[in-house]
Parts: sequence; structure tokens; C-alpha cells
Amino acid sequence: MNQRRSIKTNLFANWLNHGVSLVIGIFLMPYVLHILGDAQYGSWIFINAIAGYSGLLYLGFGQTISRYVAHYHAKQDWNRLNHISNVIFAIYLGMGVLALITAGVIAWLAPHLSDWGTISLFEIRLVILILGLNVFVGLAGSVFGGVLMGIQRFDIERGVNLTGGILRLILTVLFLKAEWGLLTIAVIFFVVTLIENLGQCFFAFRQVKTFRIGPKYMDWTILKECGSFSGFAFIDAIAWTMIEATDSIVIGIFFSPAAIVPYYIALRLTQFINMPISQIGKVFMPRAGELHANEEHEALQKLVLNGVSLSFLLVTGFFIGVCFFGNTLITTWIGPGYPQSHLLLMILLGARIVALPVVTFRSVLYGMGNVKIPSLIYMGEAIANLILSLILIQSLGLIGVALGTAIPILIAELGIILPYAMKKLNISAGQLLRTAIGPTVTPLLVLLGYSYYLPQFIEVQNSWFTLVGVAAGGGVFLIGTWFIIEKGTVLLHRPAPKSLNT
Repeated sequence: MNQRRSIKTNLFANWLNHGVSLVIGIFLMPYVLHILGDAQYGSWIFINAIAGYSGLLYLGFGQTISRYVAHYHAKQDWNRLNHISNVIFAIYLGMGVLALITAGVIAWLAPHLSDWGTISLFEIRLVILILGLNVFVGLAGSVFGGVLMGIQRFDIERGVNLTGGILRLILTVLFLKAEWGLLTIAVIFFVVTLIENLGQCFFAFRQVKTFRIGPKYMDWTILKECGSFSGFAFIDAIAWTMIEATDSIVIGIFFSPAAIVPYYIALRLTQFINMPISQIGKVFMPRAGELHANEEHEALQKLVLNGVSLSFLLVTGFFIGVCFFGNTLITTWIGPGYPQSHLLLMILLGARIVALPVVTFRSVLYGMGNVKIPSLIYMGEAIANLILSLILIQSLGLIGVALGTAIPILIAELGIILPYAMKKLNISAGQLLRTAIGPTVTPLLVLLGYSYYLPQFIEVQNSWFTLVGVAAGGGVFLIGTWFIIEKGTVLLHRPAPKSLNT
């Protein structure tokens, strides 16, 4: 019961954090865009997309520390917990230095990367260097966040990030101006990253009293134990980075940084929807590791099926809402002038209907230590994404980039990873459809009817008040119907009370 409550608490903490982050992001993106303009904002996205490849410097150890800390914390093997934390911390310090050197090289090559227009090359170079410093701090500090996630204190880890998000909002509103805007926002990001990682460090030591950082814990033989897991997690990280960051870079190189903005509007909305739902898999990973270690196979199956069901319900519900009200949302949020963003949003989000439920399967496999095949498949998906985007952008423009992302997801996730994961977890297709997908059909049909008939009774205007009301109504219909079905199923399968005569 305590473990169930822990998962619910962690999910709530993650969703609260991402809910507030969503509100902050919804406000900040149009605010920053309107102050900086398409050219400066597109340049900021382009530079950040390049900086996004710094995620490769984690070498797959981000998932490793979370998994192994969970393992050794459960066994109360504090010595091994410290060994793995210290070795990864040392590796991250080295990678942070490499990030600073790489930032210097990129700053030097800045004139050849893109057409920066009227933006000062000096400012562009300073921004790149500051983002390199930001990566260094983030790498070193991520060990402490990994410790908190490994002991399943997502509430603390998310709370620190939530505080950082609020601080970033306040600083941006107070200090951002069009003049030197890129430099200002880069400095704000660095300051907040520094504060966040200091907070993670403080709470990691506070929550794990035996946690230590020091030379005597530098046992490099620990890499033999986690090297295989980290290696394939690194492949997974390369794939994720290619999928998430490459689109903006491709658009910036083929066209200009300003041309990234319509695509990024759709991508950002997709990410807003993706973030809280993907947390289901992240929260489940350490729990899956515990269940697998204790050979609780039925509980593991139930865990993954519940996660898939919830993921599918939420992402498909959002997709239905986007189909009917997405254009109104974009116009209300950003303003007129980006008509292509709605179609891009439908393509990108439509692919997530497949991707997000499968993320739960993949996270559970990682928790079980099964990373090789899923990582290789994911890498194949990323390579196909890049190749298709490069081909289709030449004839279809931004739509081609979106299709280049969506098509590999549908083929790899649905056609390869899903059957593989189901086989490993001994879950049949009938069991998946009956237990995970079946209970979502009626709520989704109710939401579809609500979305179709609502505009015939009221005019959905370009206002936040109307959109929030429409979204709230849809949420009530979706979750309410799902809750009624779930309760009805529980009552139906509840054993009948024994007769007094027996």
C-alpha cells in the first residue's frame, strides 16, 4: 500500500511541476517572442537546438544513476551507492570541461553556422559560451537529481525544478528587453540552472544521510557493473537528442532561424502535452526495477498496462481537442500569422498517440535492465527521422520535417518496440487491448462527441476564458466517463458477499 501511495505521490509531484511549467511556458513563449521578434527568437531556438546535443555528454549515465541508486538504496548497500555516484560525478566533471571547450569552438565557427541577420556576432558568441557554462553546471549537478529520483523522491526533485521555473519567469519579466535580448535570456538561464543544481545537491545529502562525495569512493571497477546499461542508455540518449533537436537545426540550415518559429510553435505545444504524460514512464522505471528484482511478474504486468492505459487516454484526448480547437489555441496564444502551425501540431501530436504509451513499455524494460534492443531500435528511428527530414524538407518544407519525424515513430514504436516489449513482459495483444486500450474507448468517444457538437451550441472565441472553459469541460467528460467505467469494472469483479445462511 505504501508503494502504491509512493507512485501516486511521485506522479502527482511530476504532474504538479509540469502543470505549473506548462502555465509558465504558455506565458513566456509569446512574451519572449514578441519582445525579441522572429529573427532573434528563431536564433535562440537554433542555438539551443545545437546546445541540445550536449545531452550526449551524459553518456547514458543519467538513467544509470537513477536505476542503480534505486537498486542499492533498496538493499541499503550505502558503499556501492556512493561508489556509483562518485564515479559518475567525476565523469560528468570531465564532460563539463569538454562542453566548455566545444562551446568555444562553436562560438568561433558561429559566422559559418547560419545567417544571423542584424544580430551582433559578438552577442551570438557570448550566448554560446554562456550556454556552454550552463551545460557544465547542469552536468555536474545532475548526479544529485539522479540520487533523488533513485530514492523515488520525485516530489523534492520536481519541487526544486518548479522553484527554478518560477524564478526564471520572474527574472525574464523583470529584465528581458529587445536590446541584448539573447544575452539577457542566456544569463537568466545560467543563474537559474546554478540555483537549481545547488538545491538538488542540498536535498540529496539531506535525504540520504550516508551519501558522500570524496576521492576514497572513486572505484572505477564499478563501471564494469553498469557499463553495459550505460552504453545502451547512451545510444538511447543519442537517438532522443537527434529526434528532439535535429528538426530545428535542419530548418535553420535550409532556411533561416526565423523560419523555425512556426514549426517550433507546434513542437512546443507537443512538448507541453508530452512532458506530463511521459512522466508516467519515468516514475514507473525505478518501481519496475524493484518488482523485477523481487520477481513480482504479475505486479509488473499490471504496472505497465495501467501506465499504457493512462498514457493512451490522455494523449488521444489532447489530440482530439487539438483537432477541433488547435487553431483557436495557437491564435489566442501566439497571435495571428502562423496558420501552418496547426497542421504541424496535428502531425507531431498524432505520432505521440503511439509514442507515449510505448514510452511506458520502454521505461519498464529499462527498469528491468533490458536496454540493448530498445536502444538500437530507437537509434534506427532517429536516423530514419534525420534522413526523411532532409529529403522531405526540400519538397514539402516544414510539413516534410514534421512527416520525417512522425513516420519513423509509427513504424519503429508500433511495429517493432511494442511487440518486442509485450513478448518480454509476457503480455498478449488481447490482454493489451482488453485491459489497457478497451477502457479508454468510451471516454474518448464521449470527448469526440463533446468536441464535435460544442461549436454548434456556442462560439469558441479567441480568448483564454473560453478556451479554459472548453478544456475543463472536455476534461470533465473524459476523466469522468473513464472514472465511472473504472469503478463499474471494480464493482463487477468484486466477489459477492457470503450469504448469512452459509
